[in-house]
Amino acid sequence: MASNIPKKNRTDQMLADQRLIDGLTKHAALITSLLIDGAAMSSKDLVGVLQARITASQLATTTRATWQAAVVAAAAEEAKTRGFVSGLRHVLLAAFGVQIDTLADFGLTPRKVRVLTPDQTMAAVAKAKATRLARHTLGKVQKSKITGANPTGASAGAPGTPARGSTPTPAPKPSGALV
Repeated sequence: MASNIPKKNRTDQMLADQRLIDGLTKHAALITSLLIDGAAMSSKDLVGVLQARITASQLATTTRATWQAAVVAAAAEEAKTRGFVSGLRHVLLAAFGVQIDTLADFGLTPRKVRVLTPDQTMAAVAKAKATRLARHTLGKVQKSKITGANPTGASAGAPGTPARGSTPTPAPKPSGALV
Protein backbone atom coordinates (compact mmCIF):
# COMPACT_ATOMS: atom_id res chain seq x y z
CA MET A 1 0.00 0.00 0.00
CA ALA A 2 1.40 3.37 -1.00
CA SER A 3 1.58 6.36 1.30
CA ASN A 4 -0.34 9.57 0.60
CA ILE A 5 2.78 11.59 1.41
CA PRO A 6 5.54 11.01 -1.13
CA LYS A 7 9.18 10.64 -0.17
CA LYS A 8 11.35 13.73 -0.01
CA ASN A 9 13.75 12.99 -2.86
CA ARG A 10 13.23 14.82 -6.14
CA THR A 11 12.67 11.77 -8.36
CA ASP A 12 9.97 10.32 -6.12
CA GLN A 13 8.34 13.76 -5.84
CA MET A 14 8.23 14.15 -9.64
CA LEU A 15 6.81 10.64 -9.99
CA ALA A 16 4.09 11.40 -7.42
CA ASP A 17 3.22 14.66 -9.20
CA GLN A 18 3.02 12.82 -12.55
CA ARG A 19 0.65 10.27 -11.00
CA LEU A 20 -1.56 13.13 -9.79
CA ILE A 21 -1.62 14.55 -13.34
CA ASP A 22 -2.46 11.11 -14.76
CA GLY A 23 -5.32 10.72 -12.29
CA LEU A 24 -6.67 14.22 -12.96
CA THR A 25 -6.66 13.71 -16.74
CA LYS A 26 -8.26 10.27 -16.42
CA HIS A 27 -11.04 11.55 -14.20
CA ALA A 28 -11.39 15.05 -15.67
CA ALA A 29 -15.08 14.44 -16.38
CA LEU A 30 -15.76 13.71 -12.68
CA ILE A 31 -13.67 16.59 -11.32
CA THR A 32 -14.83 19.81 -12.93
CA SER A 33 -13.49 22.15 -10.23
CA LEU A 34 -11.98 21.91 -6.76
CA LEU A 35 -11.64 24.49 -4.01
CA ILE A 36 -7.95 24.66 -3.00
CA ASP A 37 -6.56 27.37 -0.70
CA GLY A 38 -9.78 29.33 -1.05
CA ALA A 39 -9.69 29.39 -4.87
CA ALA A 40 -11.80 27.34 -7.24
CA MET A 41 -9.57 25.57 -9.77
CA SER A 42 -10.50 23.51 -12.78
CA SER A 43 -8.85 20.20 -13.50
CA LYS A 44 -6.87 21.86 -16.32
CA ASP A 45 -5.52 24.50 -13.88
CA LEU A 46 -4.52 21.77 -11.42
CA VAL A 47 -2.62 19.88 -14.13
CA GLY A 48 -0.88 23.14 -15.14
CA VAL A 49 0.34 23.77 -11.57
CA LEU A 50 1.60 20.19 -11.22
CA GLN A 51 3.29 20.30 -14.64
CA ALA A 52 5.07 23.55 -13.72
CA ARG A 53 6.29 21.86 -10.56
CA ILE A 54 7.64 18.88 -12.54
CA THR A 55 9.35 21.18 -15.04
CA ALA A 56 11.05 23.13 -12.25
CA SER A 57 12.31 19.87 -10.67
CA GLN A 58 13.68 18.64 -13.99
CA LEU A 59 15.47 21.96 -14.53
CA ALA A 60 16.97 21.73 -11.05
CA THR A 61 18.16 18.18 -11.75
CA THR A 62 19.89 19.11 -15.01
CA THR A 63 21.34 22.29 -13.49
CA ARG A 64 22.68 20.27 -10.54
CA ALA A 65 24.30 17.76 -12.90
CA THR A 66 25.93 20.61 -14.82
CA TRP A 67 27.13 22.17 -11.57
CA GLN A 68 28.56 18.86 -10.36
CA ALA A 69 30.44 18.39 -13.63
CA ALA A 70 31.83 21.92 -13.31
CA VAL A 71 32.94 21.22 -9.72
CA VAL A 72 34.76 18.05 -10.80
CA ALA A 73 36.46 19.93 -13.67
CA ALA A 74 37.51 22.77 -11.35
CA ALA A 75 38.96 20.33 -8.80
CA ALA A 76 40.92 18.52 -11.53
CA GLU A 77 42.32 21.79 -12.88
CA GLU A 78 43.26 22.93 -9.37
CA ALA A 79 45.08 19.66 -8.68
CA LYS A 80 46.87 19.86 -12.03
CA THR A 81 48.13 23.43 -11.46
CA ARG A 82 48.72 23.33 -7.68
CA GLY A 83 52.51 22.98 -8.02
CA PHE A 84 52.69 25.76 -10.60
CA VAL A 85 50.81 28.25 -8.42
CA SER A 86 52.86 27.31 -5.37
CA GLY A 87 56.09 27.84 -7.32
CA LEU A 88 54.85 31.17 -8.64
CA ARG A 89 54.08 32.38 -5.13
CA HIS A 90 57.51 31.32 -3.88
CA VAL A 91 59.26 33.08 -6.76
CA LEU A 92 57.28 36.27 -6.18
CA LEU A 93 58.03 36.19 -2.45
CA ALA A 94 61.72 35.69 -3.18
CA ALA A 95 61.79 38.39 -5.85
CA PHE A 96 59.97 41.09 -3.94
CA GLY A 97 60.93 40.07 -0.38
CA VAL A 98 59.70 42.77 1.98
CA GLN A 99 58.22 45.14 -0.60
CA ILE A 100 54.77 45.08 0.95
CA ASP A 101 53.10 47.25 -1.69
CA THR A 102 54.34 45.13 -4.58
CA LEU A 103 53.40 41.88 -2.86
CA ALA A 104 49.95 43.30 -2.10
CA ASP A 105 49.43 43.78 -5.85
CA PHE A 106 49.73 39.99 -6.15
CA GLY A 107 47.56 39.35 -3.08
CA LEU A 108 50.54 38.15 -1.05
CA THR A 109 52.00 39.18 2.29
CA PRO A 110 55.69 38.99 3.24
CA ARG A 111 56.87 35.95 5.14
CA LYS A 112 56.73 36.38 8.89
CA VAL A 113 60.01 36.09 10.73
CA ARG A 114 59.77 33.54 13.51
CA VAL A 115 60.73 35.17 16.79
CA LEU A 116 61.36 32.84 19.72
CA THR A 117 61.03 33.90 23.31
CA PRO A 118 63.98 33.20 25.61
CA ASP A 119 62.04 30.32 27.18
CA GLN A 120 61.43 28.78 23.77
CA THR A 121 65.13 29.13 22.90
CA MET A 122 66.18 27.44 26.14
CA ALA A 123 63.69 24.63 25.54
CA ALA A 124 65.05 24.13 21.99
CA VAL A 125 68.65 24.00 23.26
CA ALA A 126 67.71 21.47 25.96
CA LYS A 127 65.88 19.35 23.41
CA ALA A 128 68.87 19.42 21.04
CA LYS A 129 71.21 18.33 23.87
CA ALA A 130 68.89 15.49 24.80
CA THR A 131 68.70 14.37 21.17
CA ARG A 132 72.51 14.35 20.81
CA LEU A 133 72.83 12.28 24.00
CA ALA A 134 70.13 9.83 22.95
CA ARG A 135 71.59 9.33 19.46
CA HIS A 136 75.24 9.46 20.57
CA THR A 137 75.89 12.19 18.03
CA LEU A 138 79.44 13.51 18.02
CA GLY A 139 80.99 16.55 16.44
CA LYS A 140 84.07 16.32 14.21
CA VAL A 141 86.44 17.23 17.08
CA GLN A 142 85.08 14.42 19.25
CA LYS A 143 85.20 12.00 16.31
CA SER A 144 88.86 12.85 15.63
CA LYS A 145 89.79 11.87 19.21
CA ILE A 146 88.53 8.31 18.67
CA THR A 147 91.34 5.99 17.59
CA GLY A 148 91.71 2.26 17.35
CA ALA A 149 94.03 0.23 19.61
CA ASN A 150 97.19 -1.23 18.04
CA PRO A 151 98.14 -4.46 19.87
CA THR A 152 101.64 -4.68 18.36
CA GLY A 153 102.52 -1.10 19.05
CA ALA A 154 103.64 -0.56 15.43
CA SER A 155 101.95 2.05 13.32
CA ALA A 156 100.24 0.41 10.37
CA GLY A 157 99.06 3.50 8.57
CA ALA A 158 98.55 7.17 8.96
CA PRO A 159 98.38 8.49 12.49
CA GLY A 160 94.91 8.22 14.00
CA THR A 161 93.80 5.35 11.75
CA PRO A 162 93.28 1.95 13.35
CA ALA A 163 95.50 -0.92 12.29
CA ARG A 164 94.09 -3.82 10.33
CA GLY A 165 92.39 -6.41 12.49
CA SER A 166 92.31 -4.16 15.53
CA THR A 167 89.12 -3.27 17.25
CA PRO A 168 88.44 0.40 17.82
CA THR A 169 88.11 1.63 21.35
CA PRO A 170 84.63 2.64 22.37
CA ALA A 171 83.82 6.31 22.13
CA PRO A 172 83.76 8.22 25.37
CA LYS A 173 80.26 9.13 26.50
CA PRO A 174 79.44 12.79 25.94
CA SER A 175 79.25 14.81 29.13
CA GLY A 176 76.09 16.67 28.17
CA ALA A 177 77.80 20.04 27.81
CA LEU A 178 77.55 21.76 24.46
CA VAL A 179 80.76 21.85 22.49
